[in-house]
Formats: sequence, C-alpha cells, structure tokens
Amino acid sequence: MDKSKSFKDLIMWQKSHQYVLKVYRNTEKFPSHEQFNLTSQFRRAATSISLNIVEGYRRISKVEKLRFFNMAQTSLDETHYCIILSKDLNYISENQYCELIEAMENANKAINSYCYKLVQDIKNEKNKNKKNNDNEVSDIE
Repeated sequence: MDKSKSFKDLIMWQKSHQYVLKVYRNTEKFPSHEQFNLTSQFRRAATSISLNIVEGYRRISKVEKLRFFNMAQTSLDETHYCIILSKDLNYISENQYCELIEAMENANKAINSYCYKLVQDIKNEKNKNKKNNDNEVSDIE
C-alpha cells in the first residue's frame, strides 16, 4: 500500500507536524497560570497526533496501523476543543484561531484519507480471504 521509506514521507505526518509547530508557536504566550493546564494539554494532544502516526507507521498489520492512526484522529479532535477554548478565553486572536483551524483541517483531511484507504484495503483482504475459504470448502465437497 505504501512505498514510503520513512514516516517523514507520509503526507499525513507532514501536515500533522506543521500543525504541531503552529500549536507550539501559538501557545507560547498563553498566561503563565495555564502552563500546567491548557498549554500543556494542548501541546501534548497535538504532539500525540504525530507520535501516533509514527508509531502506526512501523506496524506490520494494517489493522494495527489503523488503530494508531485512529488514535491520532482522536488526539486531533482533542486539540480542536483546545482551539475553541483558547479563543473563548481570548488567549488567541481571530486570525490565530483561523490559522490553527486551517492547519488542523489539513492534517485531519490527510489522516482521514489515509485511514479510508486502509479500511478499504482491510475490507478487500477480508473479501479475498472469504472467497478463498469458500473455494476451499467447495473443493472439499
């Protein structure tokens, strides 16, 4: 399915990495009282997106890959709420909000596309295996 030599070749990793960098830059000026709360949670969730992609990349099983990429999606959703909360608390401007949402959506589209392809591959393999098993049963009869 994938001819990449490194996780860095994956578009979804590239997009998520760009998003993580934006999150770090945009949280630098959050209030100091948020250092161990929103700032930390936002950064950890954002970093988790790319980390799960990296971990899933090395998995041999497509089902295992999908599991890690789905965790990346979950972390991405978590950051979406952090963006909303940051804006509502006036920690980021409207412009920063739009930039973060755009970067998040770019990462989300890339991850969703890759996951969709994996799901299709898994379904095709199951159907192929089912046909092979059906043929084996008919050969026995």
